[in-house]
Amino acid sequence: MTHALELIRRLEETIGGAFVGKPDVIRLAVVGLLARGHLLIEDVPGVGKTTLAAALARSIGAGFQRIQFTSDMLPSDVLGVSIWEPQRGEFVFKPGPLFTNFVLADEINRTTPKTQSSLLEAMNEGQVSLDHTTYPLPRPFMVLATQNPREYAGTHPLPESQLDRFLLRIRIGYPAVLDEKTILRGAAARGPDAIAPTIAVEEVLALQQDVERVRIEESVLDYVMAIVAATRTSALLALGVSPRGSLALLRAAQAHALADGRDYLVPDDVKGLAVQALAHRVMLKTRNELGSADAESVIRAIVQDLQVPR
Repeated sequence: MTHALELIRRLEETIGGAFVGKPDVIRLAVVGLLARGHLLIEDVPGVGKTTLAAALARSIGAGFQRIQFTSDMLPSDVLGVSIWEPQRGEFVFKPGPLFTNFVLADEINRTTPKTQSSLLEAMNEGQVSLDHTTYPLPRPFMVLATQNPREYAGTHPLPESQLDRFLLRIRIGYPAVLDEKTILRGAAARGPDAIAPTIAVEEVLALQQDVERVRIEESVLDYVMAIVAATRTSALLALGVSPRGSLALLRAAQAHALADGRDYLVPDDVKGLAVQALAHRVMLKTRNELGSADAESVIRAIVQDLQVPR
């Protein structure tokens, strides 16, 4: 456990060298990686979404690709395409940018639902099926998708089935005054491209296995179930959390426990991640201009009202 904690601290410190002043956001990104999950980063432009994704990839020496989603993009632009090669007398598959460890799906809601859906199998199964052939994706594999919550012209909102594939939805927010002054002075030590890997890909895969071994007491499991059940009976929600959401919350909580240096869950691991893991998976009975913020407040209220096991 001490070795795992040392690796995680080293990873967080390395990312922090390029992504200044947001240790809580870095922790959530690392939790997503350790839990074999994907992140939906919902925030305004210019707050460091690309920097966070690139720094995460560079810190472990893994592959990184940024895909700028647009309205005219096709699934083949993401997945790849089979091309006829006369010399070989057969079609040969040319992998698309999805075939890497970390994929930044920038402004994912600007592309069509058809192209959005091309990510579903990759995010859920870690593979791509084309022309009756299945191609495995490299491990670790993580999608970090971004969207601007304030700009809706020309966008295609992600359907519930797509949102449910994201382990966590996070927001970065503006930096604190002193942190922004540090950025303006150019004192941020380095950009993502200057980061040298500090832990190996194999060590990340081992940490992911360590997450699965984090112990779960029956009382904590009951606490997770109580939160999920409350979303399904809430008068404010038309759609509660699915079993996939229950698993996501539990897996994220296990990763958070490991990042805190523990091999067992405590209720605070669950409570602290409930909003990020569940709010994007529920549907309000009435929608208004606050949108997802209302869903977050409902989840937050549910967690506050439930008794925490001792």
